[in-house]
Amino acid sequence: MTTGQHRSAGPELGPEDDERLPSIAEQMADQLGGWRGLVESSIPVVVFVIANVLGELRPAVIASVAVALLIAGLRLAQRRPIRHAVNGLFGIAIGAAIAWRTGDERDFYLPGILYGIGYGLALLLSAVIRQPLVGWIWSVLVARGRSEWRDDPRLVRTFTQLTVLWGVVWLAKVGVQAGLYLAHQDTALGVARLALGYPPYALLLLITVWAVRRVTRDTARTPLPGA
Repeated sequence: MTTGQHRSAGPELGPEDDERLPSIAEQMADQLGGWRGLVESSIPVVVFVIANVLGELRPAVIASVAVALLIAGLRLAQRRPIRHAVNGLFGIAIGAAIAWRTGDERDFYLPGILYGIGYGLALLLSAVIRQPLVGWIWSVLVARGRSEWRDDPRLVRTFTQLTVLWGVVWLAKVGVQAGLYLAHQDTALGVARLALGYPPYALLLLITVWAVRRVTRDTARTPLPGA
């Protein structure tokens, strides 16, 4: 085939380029931090919930922050990536500080609820203005900073639909937590924080990676009309 006989619409990805892309499992493991990252990010919240049920608020706050610091320090000592540990520590520390100051255990979860509301609304707004946030995050985390998807209508449409999906799911799960927060259901709120944390996130990641890889492959193999 001579040059110019066949051009792909959008990003030009051949079989060799597709082979260099991380697999779905590899991309999900990187974003979730693997099974160890999942467990480690959940431990401080579990510690807080259990300690708060068995004892008082302040010992629970101290225990959860201490465990988060221990996990981050252990990762650092083992020269392992600490991005997930630091993110978890940051979230735990803010919630712990607010709960400590107000003396209300449910305030431990307040930063996560507010963040979730803001993130969900930002996702939906980005889809409305045709700048889907999921697409830009994909460019940074997966596509090595490239944003050729903006030139491909199919990818723009796919990222817009995925962004709406992420926004709706995010607002739904944070809505459950907000309802429990307002109802002063502290223990149920802790359980909901864990149950509605990584499981929906992992499912959304799986759907996103699968959808984008499928469209990218199809686009790379489809010649432009008249080519």
